[in-house]
Amino acid sequence: MKADMPRWRKSSYSGENGGACIELADLATVVGVRDSKDPEGPHLTVTRENLATLTQIIKNI
Repeated sequence: MKADMPRWRKSSYSGENGGACIELADLATVVGVRDSKDPEGPHLTVTRENLATLTQIIKNI
């Protein structure tokens, strides 16, 4: 892997049989979010603060 390529990771809770998973990558000043089923597709970039807020909202559902 090239040094300038992001390292995408999936949750350890994600199963091996596919499913609705996302992957995250540390992109220095922001976090990348993409669909694990479409790794070559587009990705979102969000601030760490916004990702933390979203995570908290999801946990409270």
